[in-house]
Amino acid sequence: MSKTIRKFRPRDFWRIGEHESWFSNMANKGLHLKKVDIYFAKFTKGEPRQMRYRIDVSQRKNTTLEQKEMHSESGWEYVTSYGLFNVFSSPVEVNAPELYTTPAKQADTLNYLNKQLTKNAIVVALSVALMMGILVAMWFINSEHYLALVEGGIIQQSFLIIYFLELAYTSIQAAVSIRALRKSLSEGKPMNHVAPWETKYKVNIIMTNIVLILAVCVVTLPIIQSAMSKTRALPAVITELPIVRLADVEQNPRLLPDRSIYTHNNIDSNNHYSYEWSLFSPLQLQSDESGIIGNELWKDGSGVYSPSISTWIYKLNFTSMNEGVLSDLIKRYGIKYEGGNFLEMKHPDFDKLIVHEGDSFKEIFAIKGKVVVYIKYYGYAPINSVIAATAEKIKLISK
Repeated sequence: MSKTIRKFRPRDFWRIGEHESWFSNMANKGLHLKKVDIYFAKFTKGEPRQMRYRIDVSQRKNTTLEQKEMHSESGWEYVTSYGLFNVFSSPVEVNAPELYTTPAKQADTLNYLNKQLTKNAIVVALSVALMMGILVAMWFINSEHYLALVEGGIIQQSFLIIYFLELAYTSIQAAVSIRALRKSLSEGKPMNHVAPWETKYKVNIIMTNIVLILAVCVVTLPIIQSAMSKTRALPAVITELPIVRLADVEQNPRLLPDRSIYTHNNIDSNNHYSYEWSLFSPLQLQSDESGIIGNELWKDGSGVYSPSISTWIYKLNFTSMNEGVLSDLIKRYGIKYEGGNFLEMKHPDFDKLIVHEGDSFKEIFAIKGKVVVYIKYYGYAPINSVIAATAEKIKLISK
């Protein structure tokens, strides 16, 4: 039984002469063409043989029976088709005449392909321009670029932009190349059936792999992020989780969890934490905790004292991103409407520390190496208590 060999085919399907030359070269090595698909060509392993290949362009996907019989009578046997391109082969010793008696007649066979590729290039270019415009607009509308990057959404968008640009370039290049070939043939210049293909073939393999990797990333990254994401109920006691708990700040033995009436999968919406993952931030933690101290009231008399605290932690792959992430956290979450100033403080446990304090709230924005932390606390504990608790937790993951 003959062995079938798969090889990456030249990506530039419109380069007819290079494909013919490549098929002949493979036959010289004992690989005889069997089938061509989007990325691969299938060859049957056999004895090396000098073969000539010619590609005929038709106005339908498969060449007609009449065309096959006509070319067969001239010594050309039909092999396979891909798109509008139909491949014929003939042993060198047969010395079969060319498929068309003059280059001008061959040029006529490219009319339909020329129109199709031109139309396709226009449609693709306009579509890509529209999609690029939308993506760029989204980029400028969303000013939190670092957070968008570490949270993963912008990565898929970047991959899509690269893919769309490559698609537009390929479509335009195909239309331009076929138009130029048709013009050359119309002027009586014969096609080069032994066009050099080696250099472009190597480049094409690299480009094909890049496109495939981008496609895989666009598809799999959201799946991986979803699989890595998990939400858990906050444990009743303080653990080694690097999140600041109410008990760390309030230090009141009467503090009890303020349970919500809303739960999902037995997880209290008031008391939970979540893990997330992305390429630029493999560890992301976010927690919310609400408590109640029954024998105390808010100063304004609005009800029982019920402090709450939320933690956002990003451990980055690149230290150079920490300032940008911190700035975006202030933009997104900082409660500026409460008034007060965002003050930068010197602290031995942080590379950078910014605090924002009001009568009943405290905010901490901190950097330690590759770790960025944001704490939002509502309650009356002193700011130093929140800072000290943050410093202890950040040590757990900043090493």
